[in-house]
Amino acid sequence: MRVLVVDDEVRLADGIRRGLEAEGWAVDVAHDGIDGLWHAREFTYDAVVLDLMMPGMSGWAVCEQLRAEENWTPVLMLTAKDGEWDQVEALDAGADDYVTKPFSHPVLVARLRALVRRGARARPSVLTVGDLRLDPAARTASRGEVPLDLTSREFAVLEFLVRRAGEVCSKRQVIENVWDVDFDGDPNIVEVYVGHLRRKVDRPFGRASIETVRGAGYRLTADDA
Repeated sequence: MRVLVVDDEVRLADGIRRGLEAEGWAVDVAHDGIDGLWHAREFTYDAVVLDLMMPGMSGWAVCEQLRAEENWTPVLMLTAKDGEWDQVEALDAGADDYVTKPFSHPVLVARLRALVRRGARARPSVLTVGDLRLDPAARTASRGEVPLDLTSREFAVLEFLVRRAGEVCSKRQVIENVWDVDFDGDPNIVEVYVGHLRRKVDRPFGRASIETVRGAGYRLTADDA
């Protein structure tokens, strides 16, 4: 298996390289984001180990650029110890997993093996259904070129439906994924939020993309009429 390691800490990168080569992996190393992005574009890798904080071009920017170019090579991000928001940024940028520094080499290898087993699968950072676009990381939505003003709960309900476009989603499924399994309020709250979404996402644009399936739930379709 071939891995790209991108880290500006030369000794750390060299240590990772030696450890992975001892496992029988082929390893290329880059010491800045720009060089790492070039390698990831030019060569085929089974996985990329990418440091988050680097001068010039951060790991966050490298990962986001790769995903924008539809390069779905699994990315394992290295983040600062206890860097909670670093981890959030890494995953929102399209990373598949992360390891915090300092880390155990066996854990790093195990995480890489898990990523390689799953393989490179398309994971678009922006979700689209027809001309409806959602960016979960930025928490923005638009219909065509028109931005949609949604509350956080409205966005969550819409995101759930978008991720399951074409499928019938019951009220219970929506509640368990957008609220939680312990929600004991009126399940008709889903109807209320679907009504809000129709008034914001469909009616101003002459659409009817959020369908009611009688006795079953709701289904989101493209409806690009």
